[in-house]
Amino acid sequence: MKMVQDIIIRPVITEASMDRLADKKYTFEVRSDATKAEIAEAVEAMFKVNVASVNTISMKKKPKRYGVHFGYTSAWKKAVVTLKPDSKTIEFFEGLN
Repeated sequence: MKMVQDIIIRPVITEASMDRLADKKYTFEVRSDATKAEIAEAVEAMFKVNVASVNTISMKKKPKRYGVHFGYTSAWKKAVVTLKPDSKTIEFFEGLN
């Protein structure tokens, strides 16, 4: 059984994700095997909000180079969670604006 803390790994803090906060859209890195329903339940349980929808994106690995050394970044899964209009906001993101 997956715990709520296992599904949501970390919030994604980028310029694009900060622009979506006004529309009540929050971006998280999630487990690669997590489903949309599991992600919605985890966000509702952790932050006590009402989720309207969840969009997921599988981020592919990218080639990176440091001097003569070649490698790849890790592949990961991103979830954009949209809250219902009558739901409260997530307080963690409020101090970042």
